[in-house]
Amino acid sequence: MLSQKLKNAPEFAGIYQFFNASGMLLYVGKAKNIKNRVKSYFRFSGTLAPSPTLSLRITKMILEVSDVEFIVVQSEHDALILENSLIKQLKPKYNILLRDDKTYPYIAINLAERFARFEITRKIVDTKHTRYFGPLSGSAKALLEALYLVFPLVQKKGCLKGKKACLFFQIGRCLAPCEGRITEQAYREIVEKALSTLSDQRKLLALLDERMQEASLKLNFEEAAHLRDTKIAIQNALHVTHVELKKLEDYDVFAIEATEKSAVVMRLFIRHGKIVSTSHSLLHNIYGFEKDELYQRALFEFYYPMNQSFATHVLTAEAFSEQAAMERFLSEKFQQKIEIFVPQKGEKHALTTMARHNAQEILLQSLSKNQSSFAEQLQNLFDLTTPPRRIEIFDNSHHGGSAPVGAMVVWEDGFAKNAYRRYALCHSDEYAQMHEMLTRRIEDFAHEPAPDLWVLDGGETLLKLARSLLEKHRISVDLLAIAKEKRDAKAYRAKGNAHDTVYNLKQAFVLPAHDKRLQFIQRLRDEAHRFAIAYHRSKKRKNDLSLELQNIEGIGQATIQKLLNYFGSFEALYAATQEELEVTVGKKNATNIINFLKK
Repeated sequence: MLSQKLKNAPEFAGIYQFFNASGMLLYVGKAKNIKNRVKSYFRFSGTLAPSPTLSLRITKMILEVSDVEFIVVQSEHDALILENSLIKQLKPKYNILLRDDKTYPYIAINLAERFARFEITRKIVDTKHTRYFGPLSGSAKALLEALYLVFPLVQKKGCLKGKKACLFFQIGRCLAPCEGRITEQAYREIVEKALSTLSDQRKLLALLDERMQEASLKLNFEEAAHLRDTKIAIQNALHVTHVELKKLEDYDVFAIEATEKSAVVMRLFIRHGKIVSTSHSLLHNIYGFEKDELYQRALFEFYYPMNQSFATHVLTAEAFSEQAAMERFLSEKFQQKIEIFVPQKGEKHALTTMARHNAQEILLQSLSKNQSSFAEQLQNLFDLTTPPRRIEIFDNSHHGGSAPVGAMVVWEDGFAKNAYRRYALCHSDEYAQMHEMLTRRIEDFAHEPAPDLWVLDGGETLLKLARSLLEKHRISVDLLAIAKEKRDAKAYRAKGNAHDTVYNLKQAFVLPAHDKRLQFIQRLRDEAHRFAIAYHRSKKRKNDLSLELQNIEGIGQATIQKLLNYFGSFEALYAATQEELEVTVGKKNATNIINFLKK
């Protein structure tokens, strides 16, 4: 019985998980004392009821709760980490998940090197010779490119290995230290100038302007356009006006603005008294947002992936209930005193006010841009839990059961090709292949959080399979499947006349061929199909070529793998000379391979 479980809850630090009647996970929370925390959600007067002090969102959740489970840990610190891991992996219905939990890029330079280069890194190493500039958001790549366009630095990592001046020297973008054409001291002076422009991006933008005008006067319009685009990218990444503080200190500034259905987390990064970068997260959720939880998650997910903090002062626009606990967590993590405070006046207060105004502006633009976004249209039509921001689409491919493969493509405001995944599968029938692929994806949720929506290429059978797998792992992900119309002539489909059927867990949708929502789902399915077929063909070709080579005397699977490790591909292997083959497999086998290929 739920009330008995609540009364017998452990009085230690740990995690509590609320479930509904069907066993679906609703919420994951952490507590210094689990018993006190879970009891605070309820009123024990005759029948169990939600506490009257709860927000509407949490009250709605408590009305659905029918079971609770606990995990005891050593400390509140461990509870916070475990809570974050479970939220990412299980994606509970009522938890807030920020998808920007990543280490932000920095521009770094190791001044101990004779001819140092600037590079982008996400890993901070505490060495006295390396200087870091950031954290940066969208401007890192543009800033780095601007440095190499404006200053004659060593352009590529391998340049110094060549010992000979290259094309960059000929076009005036490098001074050829590889040939000793510039001294270390003179090169260091150029590096110091570049560092000063990173500290004051107005200088860098002015230099880009000068180069742009020079390129235009020389009628080199392509270079001028490239310089212009780089300049715009840097300007766009810095959303706020230029600010300089009297004290050259470092601050990370967080401000949050929220409505019932949307929220914005705004971040300003102040280094040596100047704003070096900004970033924001725009969140959508039909269950409402509470700033207490948002501030906690925003701070945790920003700092947890880092291995070092550069700003020991964190400014927030408002106080939040977990502030002291978050201070302790960050101080313990970074082994130094981290302070979180809400400034009430002066320059620091001006920074939090600026961050708040920017958050309000972004939220206003988002709301006015489209009162009913396309994601919300999909949500309303297909009865989804939330507007789908991240969608994963699955398809498999094989030829008569041979070379079975699976593919997952990702949509996140466009196809996110760096998030695509390929699966080499073991089973020969499509149902078992989909089972294997979805299971492997679920197992990976701990590292790559669950999406808002899965789309499967298939019908109701595969949809039920996906549901059973998610329920088994107590994970909540919306589901759709799309089945092709039986009439499938390419010319017929190309004219936009395909009446494919879309299924959710409750019904089938037969939409007009011109319906934009149907066309969007078809587009997702077609991209997954393309990606799966491309992988299948590649794998089948490798299998065929491998079997072909095994007909050669003395060549087995182990030898073929050794050749592939050396040459990288069958194409390179087939194009190799006898001398190159001899290095890998010896003279006799090399001769046999060459003679076979000649035939």
